[in-house]
Amino acid sequence: MSENTATDWAVLTTAHDALRTVVRGLAADDLAKPTPCAEWTVAQVIQHAAGDQIGYAAFITGGPGPEENPFAPSGILGAPADVLVDRAMSAAAAAFATVPADAAEVAVPIPPNKLTAELAAGACALDAAVHAWDLAVASGQPSPLTSELARQLLPVAQALVEPLRGFAFADALAGNDSEAVGVLLRYLGRNPQWQA
Repeated sequence: MSENTATDWAVLTTAHDALRTVVRGLAADDLAKPTPCAEWTVAQVIQHAAGDQIGYAAFITGGPGPEENPFAPSGILGAPADVLVDRAMSAAAAAFATVPADAAEVAVPIPPNKLTAELAAGACALDAAVHAWDLAVASGQPSPLTSELARQLLPVAQALVEPLRGFAFADALAGNDSEAVGVLLRYLGRNPQWQA
């Protein structure tokens, strides 16, 4: 594969690292805790996040999708959380490694179902990074969502979120955040000061 054919999608790697770190920091008693995702526990957010990553991989490769509907997670993990998430993110990373950096249309599991390569990788990264934040605040871990990552992901969110409000995202929350993480979280309908 030539250098012009694919890229390592650094933003996706950073987001995956954030999610991986948080999931590995979870204890067994964290799985039933509430999260910023209304009505979902930590276990359900793990299932949702893993399912979304598998969904991106499946749309790119034509391979199998998630075993459960990511938007109706059961909360019953079929494997240890870190195994589920690692497997899902590895599939997504491998799929994106086949995507040419200048691809104009990459199949994705969110409307409009075709995005540029850069926006597709950003969408997958946004999903991983924000759910990493959800899991971190739910379990009392430090936030893995850095200002730099939030600044990279905000334009992605602004390009994609509006048609998905009420389904995948809540309404944006008002606030006067000057810090990138707070701006991104509020745009996605999350309270940056959320506590269980």
